[in-house]
Amino acid sequence: MPHVEIAIRQGRPAEKIRSMISAVTRAVADSLDSPIEAIRVIVVEVPTTHWATGDVTLAEKLATGNTGPGAAQPGIGEGITRG
Repeated sequence: MPHVEIAIRQGRPAEKIRSMISAVTRAVADSLDSPIEAIRVIVVEVPTTHWATGDVTLAEKLATGNTGPGAAQPGIGEGITRG
């Protein structure tokens, strides 16, 4: 029974999250030959005030517009997947 946990910043539309769950479920089913009914996908939404890189929260970066190279960019590389 594969278990996938994905952490993303809070605030995305429910439809986008639902679409991601379906895509991840299909990817796991295809790559591991697992039945869809056995795959668990958990999405954890983290407030931007609770997500930090280099002792600077994502909320602070967004407030200052600091999303250039080396800064955490919303939607890019922010998730951790385990399975």
